[in-house]
Amino acid sequence: MLVLGPLAWGAVLTVNDLHDLASDRHNPRKASAPLVTGLLSGDDLARWHRRYAVAAVVAAAAVGPVFVVGTGFVLLLGRLYSIPPVRLKARPGLDVAANALVVGVLGPLAGWSLHRPIAEFPPVMVLLGVLLVSALYLPTTVMDVDADRVAKDDTAAVRWRPGVCYRLGLLLWASAIGVWLICCHFDLLVAGETWWLQVVMAPVLLAVYAGLTVAPSIPRMAVISATFAVPASDFLAACVDAGTLS
Repeated sequence: MLVLGPLAWGAVLTVNDLHDLASDRHNPRKASAPLVTGLLSGDDLARWHRRYAVAAVVAAAAVGPVFVVGTGFVLLLGRLYSIPPVRLKARPGLDVAANALVVGVLGPLAGWSLHRPIAEFPPVMVLLGVLLVSALYLPTTVMDVDADRVAKDDTAAVRWRPGVCYRLGLLLWASAIGVWLICCHFDLLVAGETWWLQVVMAPVLLAVYAGLTVAPSIPRMAVISATFAVPASDFLAACVDAGTLS
């Protein structure tokens, strides 16, 4: 929670704000960003980025070398996502992949590594993480599509258009739900007693995502995430009870 929460994410967000100024100036959602308002300068953000990054690595060192390597990889991807000339944010497909890898794979894998060997991480959890985070990331590109067009940032929504991103996100979300149900039905990760809640929540999750991502916003994405947390909590609790993730 400390390393991949405020520290690593603080480093990622400060470097992102630093290199998103051109689009943030035209983005109503970012009107209160410190760099846009002048509350902080570019040099200020750069210093905060370094502080967060160093603090993340130092905190990770208290866990062990594997955790340090993983944290370093997250910080590197954060820089590659924002900083030209690589700037993965402006490379459709790679922008989705970078977020899916960090949030959907490396985050859960970091927690796993605290208690179990990395080699034992279930491959299906990788698949689930990639599908879920990709589906949740795509609507965020739609939120900022107008500002990104002005700034000439070729994001997924700019290149593929919002309608395509909506349909792709819905397909990824539905695929994740399908994989999830298969895991429950065949006891791939959890015991069968969690099956009933997953069946009940599956159409709810699909309907909530389909309805709220038509015109995505931060509050709407928060509702989707909160809805997803209901079966996810039951899923993880069943995994821990069964000894799968403990």
